[in-house]
Amino acid sequence: MKRHAVVVALLLSTASITLAMAQSDLKRPSPSDQYIPRLGDIMSAAQQQHQKLWLAATAQNWELAAYELGQLESTLAGAAMMYSGIPVSNVTTLKDPLQSVSDAIAAKDGRKFAKAYANLTEGCNSCHTSMGRNFIAIRVPTGPQPFGNQLFPPQRKP
Repeated sequence: MKRHAVVVALLLSTASITLAMAQSDLKRPSPSDQYIPRLGDIMSAAQQQHQKLWLAATAQNWELAAYELGQLESTLAGAAMMYSGIPVSNVTTLKDPLQSVSDAIAAKDGRKFAKAYANLTEGCNSCHTSMGRNFIAIRVPTGPQPFGNQLFPPQRKP
């Protein structure tokens, strides 16, 4: 019986050494192995933030509106950094509309916000058009339903 226990212990220790060696051979992730989300996924997040920004401001929840604006800015900046095919001019074109939205939020001014938001939305559509994606048309949301800020009928070619 003692001999059986010794054999089992020896087998277990050999197995654990083999397992440890196999694990040490596993490739550790390198920075180049980082996950990069697809541009469509990033833009879907931006679309959701765009709509939530509108809904927060129209509810006069200015703190939430400011938060959603920050999220949107971060998402757009991330897209520009991860996808070199997005022209820098498309990103810089949104700088002024984003600042106008921020100013309207800080002033808690619904009218200024609506105008600035419309300009921001137009900036989004201008970017889509310049990238040959004018079939993706964003609008001021018509309500809280999902995708209430997107037009689905075909858009005219510029």
